[in-house]
Amino acid sequence: MFAEQFRLILRHATPMLIAQLASMGMMVIDTVLLGHYGTEDLAAAAVGGGIYIALLVALAGIVQAVTPIVAHLKGAGRDDKIAACLQQAFWLAALLAIPGVLFLRHPDALLALARIEPGVEAKTRAYLDLLAWGMPAALLYRTFYAFANAVGRPRPLMFISLVATSVHGVLAWLLVGGHVGSSALGVLGCGLSNALVGWLALCCGLAYLVFSPALAPYRLLQRWQWPQRAAFGELLRLGLPMGFSSLVEISSFTLIALFIAQLGATVVAGHRIVANLAALSYMLPLALAMATLAQVGHAAGARDWRRARVAAGAGLLLASALAAALGVLLWISAGTVLAGYTNDPAVRSVALALIGYVAVYQLFDALQTVAAYALRGYKITVVPMFVHVVCFWLVGLAGGWWLAFHAAVPMGVAGFWAAMLASLMLAAALLGGLLWRAVRAER
Repeated sequence: MFAEQFRLILRHATPMLIAQLASMGMMVIDTVLLGHYGTEDLAAAAVGGGIYIALLVALAGIVQAVTPIVAHLKGAGRDDKIAACLQQAFWLAALLAIPGVLFLRHPDALLALARIEPGVEAKTRAYLDLLAWGMPAALLYRTFYAFANAVGRPRPLMFISLVATSVHGVLAWLLVGGHVGSSALGVLGCGLSNALVGWLALCCGLAYLVFSPALAPYRLLQRWQWPQRAAFGELLRLGLPMGFSSLVEISSFTLIALFIAQLGATVVAGHRIVANLAALSYMLPLALAMATLAQVGHAAGARDWRRARVAAGAGLLLASALAAALGVLLWISAGTVLAGYTNDPAVRSVALALIGYVAVYQLFDALQTVAAYALRGYKITVVPMFVHVVCFWLVGLAGGWWLAFHAAVPMGVAGFWAAMLASLMLAAALLGGLLWRAVRAER
């Protein structure tokens, strides 16, 4: 059974990984284009992009409660209930988009936390204003994304992501550098392209829901239901802790970008490049974690606890081995990789001093991610949320602030990265212990 779970997780995770890498490719495209366009625009993308991603991940985390719910329904053979669940998740995504748009258009509270250079702040505000118009599409698409993962249909996600990233690459290049006959837009070109491509991805997802023969038995968009209190209650019971966990994790990096803004655009830009590499590397354990969640959820829905236990173990073993190998590869190729991001030697020097942290913590990030998602497969989300709060906000962020600015020998931006490494080690230990208890409880 262990070999079978290896096969199932790898088969499921491979297109998920390609989809995640393609989506991350949009961030890489923005970073590379702006890295060669101007340091100020790259810093604006670092601050504004961090705010946008943190908000999107938090809100999308709520609607992604559809994954464990639908996985349990599918495992239990209750396919007739799946359409209603997806429809309720779409309603929830539409409602959550309202505060999301308002927050992006009025980011004063977050921007007030950092002393950002006036030019960078002005561009950050304009960039967020453009991204706001793509927020509804992004949340609705993430709902579709979570559903496709739950029913074991990751290939459409891969193709949609590849198409969206390809379109964004061309469009952003045209807009950033002014290759369409108008003036160069810089970071605003990236913002406009991201918003437009978000709506393109949503249209592709909806077309798949309507026309795919594989999904026809679910009757997903037939007998459309209005919001139901009981369904919303289940989505929120699982989704709010999931969303908050995601917010805690991603906001740690967002707040680091804000806190180090006082160190200057060069440090922010260098941090942005390394954070981008860390996020790109994270796609491997994330894809395996999503596949593990689906397999654990299917088994738990069928009350097959032995299969659930084996799926969780297979996911942890695969993620840790592959992440460790990725960390070694990143370390030995650091110089070549960074040269592709920027031609500014000062920015490259900052990034090179930080990249070792990313190479080391790959293993612990993989372990804590897969453990957290396996717990979601068991519909356990509240306690992991508190683990993330303690690890990422107290150990990682607060500890990083002290190391960066108040230690006997202040470490600067490296202090935040050292503290984040410690937080990942602690999270891996605590979440691994929780998963062990969950597995033993259902033997």
